[in-house]
Amino acid sequence: MSAIVLAQEAATGVTNAGLAAIGYGLAAIGPGIGVGLIFSSVISGTARQPEARGVLLSLAWTTFAIVEVLALLGFVVYFLATAA
Repeated sequence: MSAIVLAQEAATGVTNAGLAAIGYGLAAIGPGIGVGLIFSSVISGTARQPEARGVLLSLAWTTFAIVEVLALLGFVVYFLATAA
């Protein structure tokens, strides 16, 4: 069986909303750490080379959006798990 099929079978077996909420809370830790690392790197890079501020910020906002999509995806999976 593929990993996607196994994940779908596992997600349909979750009937406890509290368990799904704990799972989403744990899944939100990763994007939170990622956002912190992104902007700490921008601050560090700007301190070292101030003229690169514009390039660093545009790259930071792009990667911020990608990381936040992961958090939103976890939120959607949470609602799918509680609706079943």
